[in-house]
Amino acid sequence: MASWIIAATAVDAGKLRSRALVAVGVGCVSIIGHHLLRSARTPAFACLRISRTPNPIVKEAVQTDKAPLALGPYSQAIKTNNLLFVSGVLGLVPETGKFVSETVEEQTEQVLKNMGMILEASGASYSSVVKTTIMLADLKDFKKVNEIYAKFFPAPAPAPARSTFQVAALPMDARIEIECTAVLPQ
Repeated sequence: MASWIIAATAVDAGKLRSRALVAVGVGCVSIIGHHLLRSARTPAFACLRISRTPNPIVKEAVQTDKAPLALGPYSQAIKTNNLLFVSGVLGLVPETGKFVSETVEEQTEQVLKNMGMILEASGASYSSVVKTTIMLADLKDFKKVNEIYAKFFPAPAPAPARSTFQVAALPMDARIEIECTAVLPQ
């Protein structure tokens, strides 16, 4: 539910220095005409300002058994307004909780499959992803990861914005972790 704030402000037009002033803000428009500024003896007048305070943020946790469970006190993903924030995903097989293999190639493939399951459970898809962050145990794996990543975000559609980092360590000694942000359909 939205709430509204209405405030009246007294302004002495004689103290204004410009010939005309237009102030526009969220939910507020004030116009002071040129002729009001001619005399320093102009009496004070009232300006009415109306602003709308936003609704509180509503968060919904996303949970699917088709992707590995969170390893700590966090959600697989959070939906809020029209955005989806997917937590970092590892290359674990959902049924076993173990890595698909020790290779970065197979872990990358599994990470992106797991991410796809979370996106699907949220009503989104790979095409709705607008930003990814990739964390690698070894940046030398960058080229290998790119080859697999490109299969999930094929051209000609614009690929998501992306950051890639080498990190000191990943949970369970993973080789790769990916998180993403997606726009949900309206």
